[in-house]
Amino acid sequence: MNLQHITEQVALLTRKTALFVKEAASEFSRDSIEYKGLNDLVSYVDKETEIRLVEGLRQILPEAGFIAEEGTAERTEDQEYAWIVDPVDGTTNYMHGLPVFAISIALMHHDKIVSGVVMEINREECFTAWLGGGAYLDGKPIKVSSANHLKDSLLATGFPYYDFKQTDQYLAILKELMQKSHGLRRMGSAAVDLAYTACGRFEGFFEYNLKPWDVAAGTLIVREAGGIVSDFKGGDDFIFGRELIAACGAFHELKEVIQKHWK
Repeated sequence: MNLQHITEQVALLTRKTALFVKEAASEFSRDSIEYKGLNDLVSYVDKETEIRLVEGLRQILPEAGFIAEEGTAERTEDQEYAWIVDPVDGTTNYMHGLPVFAISIALMHHDKIVSGVVMEINREECFTAWLGGGAYLDGKPIKVSSANHLKDSLLATGFPYYDFKQTDQYLAILKELMQKSHGLRRMGSAAVDLAYTACGRFEGFFEYNLKPWDVAAGTLIVREAGGIVSDFKGGDDFIFGRELIAACGAFHELKEVIQKHWK
């Protein structure tokens, strides 16, 4: 299988689909918002975008199943490949008119991510990677930041929006990191946070309560850009484990602070 060719095809699909998302933003009405759960929002834009992506991805790799946020298509047990699709990562931003949201698509072979594309829609930046092939922004190679310490780092994170049981522990992490870094940013899209970590705009990103479609593509892009990715324990359960740390050389100091407070 030619992973580079597949990744490039997916990138073209996301660029085309991003035009629909951006055009729909100018006409979007909050009256169309639906709730999947507490503060878990969805709209016709998410659903229509996913339909378009699924149709395009089926043409690229017909034998693959789907793990898609809005449930447009599914994976069967006999399918060794699966697309992991987030049609609009940053839906809440989108609905409130904040220009930070992205399409995120990853290809998984068995349990390994082998291709990833994050299309940041407003800046029209397409981040891509395939296993063993490096990471790219609009076709040009990217690397994580060369910083090795928190004191030289700008960090990204997300805030819990439905599961608040560990809020105090999380706030303790934020408090310490505020004092040890250049600062913290909350963009509202894990896919964007990971893409920006991969190209060195952030030195690190961490969050919990994440879904596979939020992070599958971005984590591969970070790793192919020379970064380190793990769950909060330092293991590899970050695609389905709902928590992750992704960073450059400052990873070890960042993980130490998180593990100090996280139970």
